[in-house]
Amino acid sequence: MTQPTLVEIYKVDVVEALETLVHSWEKLKNQSLPSRHPKNLDEFEAWEAFSSRFARTTDIFLSKYIRLLILEKDPGFRGEMRDLLDKAEKINLVSSADQWMQIRELRNKIAHEYTKEDLLKTLSSILQFTPFVLSELKGLKL
Repeated sequence: MTQPTLVEIYKVDVVEALETLVHSWEKLKNQSLPSRHPKNLDEFEAWEAFSSRFARTTDIFLSKYIRLLILEKDPGFRGEMRDLLDKAEKINLVSSADQWMQIRELRNKIAHEYTKEDLLKTLSSILQFTPFVLSELKGLKL
């Protein structure tokens, strides 16, 4: 039995992260954003899980999976995230480098949000980008 390649391992990681994101998305896509001072902490916890799952899925996809696919095609590649995304778009790994750059910036914002007001704005953005992420990753299957 052969050992899985690093690309295969990262693909599994992306697909597993995607499954949890889809679970949260299905639960929350038709819900109103929580209020700034939520009374129901379970509901707020679900939104925080959604945010975390979005960040994790997109981070694994971009920082590990896509980066490794590009390095396999071009071992000399040494670019920043913008360069990576432009190359990924050029070779049809993603449909829009600009959209993914916005998602990457959103992921970074998720990691550094400290106020509830900022979190609510971030959640709104996550809701807007999730259909795009799901569409882009729908072809990843195990």
